Amino acid sequence: MAPTKIAVLDDYQKVSEPLFDRLRASGFEVTTFTDTLLPYNHPNTPQDAKDELVKRLEPFEIISSMRERTPFPAELINRLPNLKLLLTTGPRNASISVDACTARGIPVAGTSSHGRSPDSTTQHCVALILALARNIPQDDAVMKAGGWQTIFATGLAGKVFGTIGLGRLGVSVSRIMHIAFGMKIVAWSTNLTQEAADEKAKAASLPVEDETGEKTFKVVSRDELFTSADVASVQLVLSDRSRGLITANDLAKLKRSAIFVNTSRGPIVVESDLLEVAKKGGIRGIGLDVYEIEPLPKDSEWRTTKWGEGGRSRVVLSPHMGYVEEEIITGWYEQQVENILRWQRGEALTTVFKDNGY
Repeated sequence: MAPTKIAVLDDYQKVSEPLFDRLRASGFEVTTFTDTLLPYNHPNTPQDAKDELVKRLEPFEIISSMRERTPFPAELINRLPNLKLLLTTGPRNASISVDACTARGIPVAGTSSHGRSPDSTTQHCVALILALARNIPQDDAVMKAGGWQTIFATGLAGKVFGTIGLGRLGVSVSRIMHIAFGMKIVAWSTNLTQEAADEKAKAASLPVEDETGEKTFKVVSRDELFTSADVASVQLVLSDRSRGLITANDLAKLKRSAIFVNTSRGPIVVESDLLEVAKKGGIRGIGLDVYEIEPLPKDSEWRTTKWGEGGRSRVVLSPHMGYVEEEIITGWYEQQVENILRWQRGEALTTVFKDNGY
């Protein structure tokens, strides 16, 4: 009997290999891919690149994916005749057409998370903010080149932190910026109310307001958030409603001294608009962990521009590291392996998706 073929996609650090190796003794053949091909559903992906992705995935009956690194739209799923089980990581994944899988009888299963607080993405967001405020990457480069002080750092104490979105991550980052740095928190999202923000403050063990009556999480208009924030941070889930939400009109309202950080999803911000602001030096600094296309293309202007020179904004980039901790990734792969063995035995899978979770 031929072994069941498993593809493990986008495992950049090869963390899965020792975990998935145990499946070989149970009749599985495992292939690990450490690179990511162009996304099938991106409007700029040419047909030959789509066909290359299909050719790569077509032989496999089980596919292990990592978050949204490789999207699975309906058209791609329907071009994979051998696919019998699609695994992902986390409890939801907007890049998978669960309906298309269900129509073909293909189960989609994710993983549960039992992380510590503050979570990995919160820590990474705060790190980007501090890196920009204190000029750490630039000063590190200057020091290693034999130089000394160049420009001033900027303090955060008592300044305004604007969170675009006040969900789990928005609350977590805002709480740290308020408690650790004494920043005033303003928040905006499409349907956010002051009543909801007050409840979130209580749930985070924060007072609803201070002795002067100032709200801990003050809900403001979209316009006020962008005009008042010294640090603006995107904390939204990517959806049809939030895609392209933040535009040049919003970014033009930021103070020249402002810092803008996105650790959520790249397409929430119109990339060309943000690039234009950065090239003109419209704001002090930009910190990015997420991009329109990932991995970020080598010829991207984010990579090739000499930021912080010639009047351009300072830019700190990281390669979507918000959740990339060894313990987290290892735990997810362990759960995937257990689900594969359950599938082989005909047992119920854990964290089965009925939809993409959004």
